[in-house]
Parts: sequence; structure tokens; C-alpha cells
Amino acid sequence: MAKKDKTEKKGAQLLKLRFDDNNLARNLFGAEDKNLRSLEEKLGVNIAVRGNDLSIQGEEEGVRLVGKVLSELYALLKKGYPIFGSDVEQAVRMIASNQHLNLQEIFMESIFIPARKKVIVPKGLHQKEYLEAIRQNDVVFGIGPAGTGKTYLAVAMAVTALMKKQVSRIVLARPAVEAGEKLGFLPGNLEEKVNPYLRPLYDALHDLLDYEKVGHYIQTGVIEIAPIAFMRGRTLNDSFVILDEAQNCTSEQMKMFLTRLGFDAKVVITGDVTQIDLPQGKLSGLVEVERILQGIPGIVFQYFTDEDVVRHRLVSDILRAYERNNKLKKGESPKESGENR
Repeated sequence: MAKKDKTEKKGAQLLKLRFDDNNLARNLFGAEDKNLRSLEEKLGVNIAVRGNDLSIQGEEEGVRLVGKVLSELYALLKKGYPIFGSDVEQAVRMIASNQHLNLQEIFMESIFIPARKKVIVPKGLHQKEYLEAIRQNDVVFGIGPAGTGKTYLAVAMAVTALMKKQVSRIVLARPAVEAGEKLGFLPGNLEEKVNPYLRPLYDALHDLLDYEKVGHYIQTGVIEIAPIAFMRGRTLNDSFVILDEAQNCTSEQMKMFLTRLGFDAKVVITGDVTQIDLPQGKLSGLVEVERILQGIPGIVFQYFTDEDVVRHRLVSDILRAYERNNKLKKGESPKESGENR
């Protein structure tokens, strides 16, 4: 385990850590101590390494944060959870925003994909809450910006449920808004016309299952990927159903989709209400449903923010920049909108 020794040195805080497993310590530190160098840069501390011993020196807040991050990540490594550089960055963000957060509680809310022998670990508190909501409720809405894992985690949960025989099939739907009424004028057969709009769902499946198995499941109807228009008139029993990009559903489409819910079925709806591609003046079904269904037992709304983005670090900055620009267009000043940049 990690052993701590905290002392004061010339006005700066000094924390000493010792890790008792050589292999786990190397994993935690990263190749050529890359993870430690990243912590130094982000939190303004100095970390000296001697074998498995660390000396962390700097301002009290930075030293405390580094100590907590490294100690908790090391505890996770001892329980068999692999740690990557992105996990270190995410751990810093999470603990910096909530000093009482327990990383083990978040990382242990994992999804195991037997086909790939892959463990998917939530990258933040909101992802953890999202997975819990899906496990415990029949209808879950995941609403937030791109890159927060809404669709990927939902597909991972669907694949796990299928592997465990909790459901007999997976149904993945998406609106093909850009094609609109002109779908018939696109080249190719129906599958070729709609595939570009469904590609992100295929990508998630191929990351979680063997390519051949995905093809077999689609051919046999165990997995169905289709535009939302194909859901009309059906009742989906014993299924894990995901509606992606739901912000581009009309009010009528959203009502139609939700009323497809059958026995022993689970539904997850994901979307980003800041990226609506519907024609001007057309109300988004996702925006409307937030108001209509709030408070109904068994239906949960899980919200994500740009702080939950798990793509390249610049994605969060880009999202915030667009948000500031939108507020300026509406006549809000940074001060009025609660920003101070």
C-alpha cells in the first residue's frame, strides 16, 4: 500500500509516499514517469522519484491533491484495474471539483465485455451515475455535449445485457435528419442510403464485439440498427433499445418511440440539446420530453457537462468557447452568464 509521511519544509508542503509493489508503482508512474510529469505540470508541484518512493513538494492544495490521486489510483491498481494516462488526468479533474470523491467507487462501477475481455470504467461521477441509472431503471435519458460517453456506455450496457441473456436483442435507432424527405433521392439501396447516419452505432458495436459476431447478430436480427422511422407500429419486448441523437427527433417521433416500450425492455435515449439540426421552428422532442416526463418513477434524466468530456482535452475548451459565443449572440455578457474569463 502507499505509505504517507507529511512534513513542512521552508513554507512549502512536503509529502512522502512509498508504494510497496514495484510493477504497480511503474504502472502508476507511467513510462519514463510520464504520469508524474503530467501531475507536476497541471498542479504546480515538484515530484522527486527514488525507486518506489516519491517526495511531493509545493503549495498545500496541490500536494494534497497529488497525494490523494496517486494513493487512490494505486489502490485501484492493487484491485486489478489498469490505469492509463488519461485516467490520471480525469482523476485530477474529478477530485479537484469534489475533494470528497472516492475514485474507487467510480472506477469499480465497471462494465465487463466478455467477448473482448475488456473492462470499461466510468471516467467521472456523472458516467457512474449514468450506469447506475441504466441498471436500475427502464427508461434513462443521457443528455449532454459530445464526447461524454453517452452513446458508447449505453451500447456497452446493451451488449453486456445481451451476453448475460437479460435481453434477447438490441435495437439501435437514430434519426436521419440530414436526409429528411429527400432520402429517396440518395444513391444506392435503402441500407446504403441510411448507413452514413447510423455509422457511429456500428463503430461502437465493433469496438465491443468481434466484427464477424456483429455481422452475424445483424443478419439474424439479434441486433437491429435502423432509422427511428422504422420503429413505428412496433412493440419492443425483451429488448435493450437505444435512441441516439434524440435531439433531432420531432415531438411526434419521440412520443412514437417511447410508446414502443414493451415487457422486459430497457430504453436509453441520448442527445445533445445544443446541437439540434431540425428545421427552424420545429420543436425538438428531446427538449419537450424533459418537461413532460420529469418526476415519473422509473424514468431518469442524467445530465453531462463539458467537464465530463473524455475525448481530447481541447474538446472541452472548444465546447466552452461555443457556449460563450452563443451567450454573446443572445446579448449576455460573460459576467451576466456567470463566467469570469
